[in-house]
Amino acid sequence: METQTSNEYTEVIGRCKELFRKKTIDYGTAWRVLRLSSITDQIFIKAQRIRSIQEKGDQKIDDPIIDEFVAIVNYCIIALIQISLKDEESLSISYEKLEPLYDQWVTDTKTLLQNKNHDYGEAWRDMRVSSITDIILMKLLRVKQIEDNEGETLVSEGIEANYQDMINYAVFCLIKLGYHG
Repeated sequence: METQTSNEYTEVIGRCKELFRKKTIDYGTAWRVLRLSSITDQIFIKAQRIRSIQEKGDQKIDDPIIDEFVAIVNYCIIALIQISLKDEESLSISYEKLEPLYDQWVTDTKTLLQNKNHDYGEAWRDMRVSSITDIILMKLLRVKQIEDNEGETLVSEGIEANYQDMINYAVFCLIKLGYHG
């Protein structure tokens, strides 16, 4: 992967992780009560808001779409952590226990990005943020279908791979929108 992309990716994820840390301090791990399908729906709401603002060209609520892309990154990581902790009954988990899980999913997801960037030649740099938003929404609809199929797929990637793709696409948008600077 290009050093530029690697550095930008690391900066974006660092900012996302810092927000995750602060929200964990503020709210604890209240998200642990959510079923995976509820987390997917929360991500869907964020992506749908971005698309709505892109289509209308204005917004009534002042929260910038950058915040929604950050939320998509963090909710996808929360979903992956939730999958990792499926046998953990406790709803309250310390940030110190969550941080290595967050970091592991980021490492695995960045490796996936590096492999795909190798094959695709960083095509995302020539894409529009609106197109990437549509791809995130498509991935969400795929995840919803897999969830409706109780996790079963015949030939397709599973839920984890789709969450990882959404993380990477949201990071691309954040890079394109200057969040890494």
